[in-house]
Amino acid sequence: MYHSSMRTKSLHLPESGPLLAGGYLFLWMILWPTLQPYWTLTYGLRFGALLLTPTQYWGWLIGAELAASSGIDLIQGTPLSWSDFLLKLPEPLAMAACLWLLKRMHLHASLHSPQEVTRMLLSVLMVVTATTAVDAALLSLLRLPGSPDLMMRVVGQELLSHYLAILLIVPLMIMALRSRIEPPAMARLMMDGLLVMLPAMLILLLLSNQAAPQPQFARVLSLAPVLFFAFRHGWRGASLAMLITSLGITLVDQHLGRTPSTAAAYLFLAVAGTGALMLGSATDALRRSSERVAEQNVYLGAVNLRLDHLAHQLRDAARGNLQAEEDQRRHLAAELHDELGQNITAIQTHVKLAQVRLRQAGMEDISTSINTILGHMRRALHRLLDDLRPAVLDEFGLLRALDEGPIRDLLNSAGMRYLTELHGNPRLLDDDTRTAIYRLAQESATNAVKHAHASEFRLRLRIGVRQGIALALLDLRDDGTGLPSRLPRGGRGLQGMRDRVTSLGGQFRLRPDHSGVHLRILLRSSTKIDAGGPHD
Repeated sequence: MYHSSMRTKSLHLPESGPLLAGGYLFLWMILWPTLQPYWTLTYGLRFGALLLTPTQYWGWLIGAELAASSGIDLIQGTPLSWSDFLLKLPEPLAMAACLWLLKRMHLHASLHSPQEVTRMLLSVLMVVTATTAVDAALLSLLRLPGSPDLMMRVVGQELLSHYLAILLIVPLMIMALRSRIEPPAMARLMMDGLLVMLPAMLILLLLSNQAAPQPQFARVLSLAPVLFFAFRHGWRGASLAMLITSLGITLVDQHLGRTPSTAAAYLFLAVAGTGALMLGSATDALRRSSERVAEQNVYLGAVNLRLDHLAHQLRDAARGNLQAEEDQRRHLAAELHDELGQNITAIQTHVKLAQVRLRQAGMEDISTSINTILGHMRRALHRLLDDLRPAVLDEFGLLRALDEGPIRDLLNSAGMRYLTELHGNPRLLDDDTRTAIYRLAQESATNAVKHAHASEFRLRLRIGVRQGIALALLDLRDDGTGLPSRLPRGGRGLQGMRDRVTSLGGQFRLRPDHSGVHLRILLRSSTKIDAGGPHD
């Protein structure tokens, strides 16, 4: 299976022309005995060597090839001549010229994506066609005996053998020099080779001993492991499996003394190898994309966790600020009640004691005015204390404060009907949540009186427990004129309510009804409720 361990640093070739020429000569001599009519691996070796080495070393490589060819001629007893030497030179030069042009057009020795494989295969077709055309031109110039049909068969055989040679050799060279496989991945590849390729070769050998059409069926069946390796190991596995399959077919034909497979069989092999290489590259690209998506998901998951942590911190900070504000309000309300309220009471007492003397002095109207002013001051003080910290909330509890407290007095004095539906146990909620519910109802009722021109105000509250968490659903609505299309500047009513809900980790929703303002607010208490605790 493709794994990130397959992506390693490229193996650097020696920066020495003689060393490269010596290694190339050695590989050429090893591959030369495998020469078959449709099996010209030395051609693929030349293509891969020129593709993977810098252009300044190409002269060394071509010279090593000519030396190897001359050595082979000597081994075979063929007399050497300058004409034979010159006839061997055009094909390597034609390939070098084509590859030089393709490298100028940014051809890279890479098969990591279907686009790169397609570009490589098109380049292979261009080079094979050019070198075959050069060989055909040489044959025509030499006027060798033979019919045009024979010439076409020779050209077709050369095209197929050269393309197949590149298909079998070049991916292995790229894998060895540019994209090597690490030992763990190689171990998995070898294990699959033993479990899949070895049985496939045995089946090929057994079926090839049978009468026709079993051998042809065996050749087609032997390509199934190539597709398996393409899916499991990408283009690397496909190229290795393709080479082993081709080698197995050739060895079976040789050891059984059969005529080498026909051009149609090798053409099928070339087409199947091309498809397997494309499939393997697409599989690699898909797995790399899946790995990147998985890495991004892990990163996004970590970011989301961090954002959740920050959101919790912000909510805790906002809740702390809200609690500190309520504490300050409570303290200020207590101070005003104790100091200012007592002073007003003391003034009223002194005025009452001085009423007889003021009446005797004919200043009874002054005492009446002072008492009136003190009454206004006391009522204003009560309203201020109620805004700072509603005493009714502490004295009567949340439900009675909502149903019978100052909110009803405010709405009744404005000539509005006040309808309430209250369900649940407020003791399930923490103090901050209870205070927030009262504040939200108070602010909404005040907005309805000041801006809505409504005749009715409805309040619904339901308190319950879900999964050990106390929840409060608050529904507030009026039948007034609704919100204006553009909210007035400096208006903090709705925004203040939204901020208060957000600081408690709740949800604030302004529903666009046909008339009036409709708010739905969900608050979660910070205290956990045991399974055996009170429920609504």
